[in-house]
Amino acid sequence: MSTTRFGLLGRVIEWLKSLWTALPPVGVNQAPHWAIGQGLVGSLLMVYGSFGVGRLADASPLNRNPFFIPLRTETWGVTSCILALAFGAMLLTRSWLRLGQRLRYWGPGTIRPVSVAVVLWGLPLAFTVPIYSRDVYAYVGQGKLMAAGFNPYTTGISTINNWLELGTDPSWATTRTPYGPYFLWLERWIVQLTGGQPDTSVMLFRVLALVGVALTAYYAYRLSALHGVDGARSVWLTVANPLFLISCIASAHNEALMIGFAVAGVYYAARGNWFLGIVLTTVSIGIKPITAVVLPFIGLLWAGPGASWLRRFLCWAGTGLISLSIFALSGLVYGLGFGWVNAIVDPTPGFIAYTPSGFASGLVATLTSTVGLDGGSIADGFRTVVKWIGVGLAVWFILRGDERKVVRRLGLAFMFIVVLGPIIQPWYVLWFIPFLAVTGIRDNWEIKLWYLTVVFFVVFGAQDQLYVFSFVNTPLAPESLAGLVAVGFLAYLVLIDPKTRRLVFERAVRRQDLAARSS
Repeated sequence: MSTTRFGLLGRVIEWLKSLWTALPPVGVNQAPHWAIGQGLVGSLLMVYGSFGVGRLADASPLNRNPFFIPLRTETWGVTSCILALAFGAMLLTRSWLRLGQRLRYWGPGTIRPVSVAVVLWGLPLAFTVPIYSRDVYAYVGQGKLMAAGFNPYTTGISTINNWLELGTDPSWATTRTPYGPYFLWLERWIVQLTGGQPDTSVMLFRVLALVGVALTAYYAYRLSALHGVDGARSVWLTVANPLFLISCIASAHNEALMIGFAVAGVYYAARGNWFLGIVLTTVSIGIKPITAVVLPFIGLLWAGPGASWLRRFLCWAGTGLISLSIFALSGLVYGLGFGWVNAIVDPTPGFIAYTPSGFASGLVATLTSTVGLDGGSIADGFRTVVKWIGVGLAVWFILRGDERKVVRRLGLAFMFIVVLGPIIQPWYVLWFIPFLAVTGIRDNWEIKLWYLTVVFFVVFGAQDQLYVFSFVNTPLAPESLAGLVAVGFLAYLVLIDPKTRRLVFERAVRRQDLAARSS
C-alpha cells in the first residue's frame, strides 16, 4: 500500500526512508545502518516507557485516555514502561558509542550518517511524556504568570489558581525564575497560543527545543571547520549523544536554544562578524543568563590575536555596552527590566552530593564533626571556596592563554564554572562540551571522561523522577527496578559486550599485544 495515502505521515515516512537508503558505507565493514537502527529502537522504547512513568499534568486529558490508563495504573503496564524506559535509554547510549566506533575514521561523508542519527533518534523523543525532568511544566506556569500580568522575577508560580494541576514541581511554588527575558516572552506567547493547555504547550516547547538542536548541530559543524577539527565528530560528541537528545528534546529544556545561539554567536565572532556574534550571544543570555560567561571571549575574538591590553579592554567594554543596550531596550517589553541578573548573582541554594564539591564537602563534614567541630558550617564554607576557585579559573582563562585558542579557553572556563559548582544537573554539562568538541577532544582519557559523564547521567536519569502512583505495586520499587536495568546494561557494555568494552580496555589491550609481539 502506498504511503501517499496517509498524507503528511506518508510523506514523513518516505522522507525517512530516503534518509536511510542514502546512507553510504564509510569504509570496510563500517556501514552505520545497524547502529542507527538500534538507536531508533531505543528511542521508541523510551517513548513507550514515558507513557507509563513520564510526568503528565493533572489537567491533562491523557490521564483519562483508555490507552494511557492501564499503562499508568496497572502493574503490568507500569512495570513494562519502567523496563522499556531504562532499557531504551541504555540501548540509545550503546548506539551512540557504536556509531562513533563505526565512523572512527572521520572525514568526508561522515556528517550524513551523524545527521541521520540525530534525526531518527531525536524525533521520536519529541513525542514522549516528559521524562528525566519536569521543568517544562514550570515554563507553562511562568507563561501563565506572564499572561496574567505578573513578573516571574518577583512572583512565584503559586500565585496562579490551581497551579499544581500544571504538573509543576512544588519547589517552583515561590521560586523566582532563573531564565532570561527572551525565554519568558516565548513562554507567554506559547501559553497565549495554547490557552495554557499543558500537553499542547509541552509540544510547542519541544518545537523550540528542536530549533535549538538544529542550531547547535549546524554551527558546531561550521565552527569545527574554523579550528581544523572534523565537524561530523563534533556533532556526534555534542548533539548525537543521548544525554543531549534526552535533556533537550524529551525533557524539553531551554538548554537547546541557549546552547544553539551561544555556539552561533561564537562562530560569527570567530569569523570576524563581532557585532552579530554579540547579538546572538545576547539572545542566548536572554534564554538563560549563564551564557554571560561567553561575552568576554567574544570581546577577545573581536580584539584579535596580538591585541594590546588597551584594545582588549576597549573590546570588552564595547561588547558589554552593546549587550546591555540590547537588554535595556528589550527590558521595556512587559516591564521585565534587568530582573534576569538575579539568576547570576543569586543562584539556586544548596548542593548535590554527587558533584565534586558536594562529595568532598561530605568528607570534610564527617572528618571535622568527628573532632567536635561544626562540620555542616565548615562544609558550607568549603563548597563556597571551591565555587569561587571555579570562577577564579574562568577569569584566568579570560585574561591568560594562547591567543589562537580563544574558543578552547572559553570551553575550559565554562567547564570549571560548572564542574566546581555545588549543583550540577545532568544538562549542565551540555553547556561547555560544544566549545571543547569543536576545538578537539582527543581519543584518550578526554573522550573516555566524556563517555563516563554521559553514561553516568543517563543511568542516573533513568531511575530519577519516575512518576508512579503509590497504589501501583511493582516487583521492586520503581527507582530500584529502573536502576537495576540501567546498571546491569552498563555492566554488560563495560565487561561483556565485545564491541563497547574496547572503549574502556582498548589501550591496555594494544600495550599487551605490543609486549607479546616484542617477546
